Amino acid sequence: MKAFITFMLCAFLIVTTSCKQKSENKNNTEQSNQELPVKVKGEEVTYASDSTNLKGYVSFDENNQKKRPGILIVHEWWGHNDYVRKRADMLAELGYTAMAIDMYGDGKQANHPDDAGKFAMSVMTNLPEAKARFNAALELLKKQESVDEEKIAAIGYCFGGSVALTMANSGADLDAVAAFHSGVQLPVMPNKGLKARVLVCNGADDPFVSPESVVAFKTAMDSIQAKYEYVSYPGVKHSFTSKDADVNGEKFQLPLVYDADADKKSWESLQILLKETF
Repeated sequence: MKAFITFMLCAFLIVTTSCKQKSENKNNTEQSNQELPVKVKGEEVTYASDSTNLKGYVSFDENNQKKRPGILIVHEWWGHNDYVRKRADMLAELGYTAMAIDMYGDGKQANHPDDAGKFAMSVMTNLPEAKARFNAALELLKKQESVDEEKIAAIGYCFGGSVALTMANSGADLDAVAAFHSGVQLPVMPNKGLKARVLVCNGADDPFVSPESVVAFKTAMDSIQAKYEYVSYPGVKHSFTSKDADVNGEKFQLPLVYDADADKKSWESLQILLKETF
């Protein structure tokens, strides 16, 4: 009888310990499966083309250990500034790794439209160097630990939108491209080399984007049966996504006007593009 009681106590202890371990293992598994809160980390990076030193900014969620799509962001004609870095952080919050790139060299910025125009023109009239700078950024983005190099997009604002579209038309290995308040009369127009799905969001009252250039762009896209969307916001002018637009518009007597509704809608369209692409 004593031996039987001892046996039962031992069996009870074994079963209890086993259940406890299973419960602890289950809790640990549930904890490991729980998503950690988004923790955006931004890092300044330096890189170079053959002839130009460049300064960029990479932003990602450091609590996300998975590989994710990478997105290049090309700045407005003002240069690589806080605005383009903010957009990189916003994309990182959505689960992407974003890199705000430098198309002027050394992180150069313009404080006046005259300088901005000269900087932008120097890039758009020297396509080989523009490609070299863009591709240097593209290669650096692909090397980021958090990036799935098979899933890459590019977006751009104003001058940056024209750059992103031109690079895509030049055959850059991009899955998607989005351009905001961007010119569409490009150094390289849409052709069979275009691989990316394209989104363009412009203001209908943007004097920097002529109706003729829009027709030519759409005709070229249709001729190659490209997958694209061209959105035109009624009553909206240039630089509608930038909250600095009103100040700069008044300061330099330019038709730059921030539009909260168009900004919101265009950002939503970008999210749809990226989700459907990736």
